[in-house]
Amino acid sequence: MSKDWEKEYSSKSLKETPLVAPLLEKHTNLLTGGQALDIASGAGQNAVFLSSHGYEVIAVDKSSTAATLASQYSLDKGSKIKAVTEDISAFEIKENRFDLIADFYFLEREIIPKIKKGLKKNGLIFFETYTIEQQKIDGPHNPDFLLSTNELISFFEDFFIIFYHERITEEKAIASLIAQRLD
Repeated sequence: MSKDWEKEYSSKSLKETPLVAPLLEKHTNLLTGGQALDIASGAGQNAVFLSSHGYEVIAVDKSSTAATLASQYSLDKGSKIKAVTEDISAFEIKENRFDLIADFYFLEREIIPKIKKGLKKNGLIFFETYTIEQQKIDGPHNPDFLLSTNELISFFEDFFIIFYHERITEEKAIASLIAQRLD
């Protein structure tokens, strides 16, 4: 059973915007500006953060309510992002378009090749999501949306791996990756 994202976001206000992903905050030295894509952007916290670091950001989410929240949050923070309501599976990721692609807590394996091709030479991917170990904790339990051990890094084995870590805490089991396209 999939989550009703429209309902989820319609109950949120700007004051409830989640925090920026720590993976982005801890690696601001890698943020050089350019074109960025935020996949399944939700309320827009990561898109706005990237915008504040010199990126022109397209924030894509299939929830129109989330896209509206992201636009409002962007205006509230004095930044400018382009919030798009579309399922990322249908969204056209043009080849060699982005300097950075962010994907936090969204996994659809079939779009990984589009993500990789969408990055420019030297472009970065910031990717973090749940692993199969999450089933033992709480939250998503459908294995279709959970990574197996080392699966995330295997998707990007032809990239330069800047950072990779899998961990299990009391709250979540996640894999985090920063990788750079070199060709």
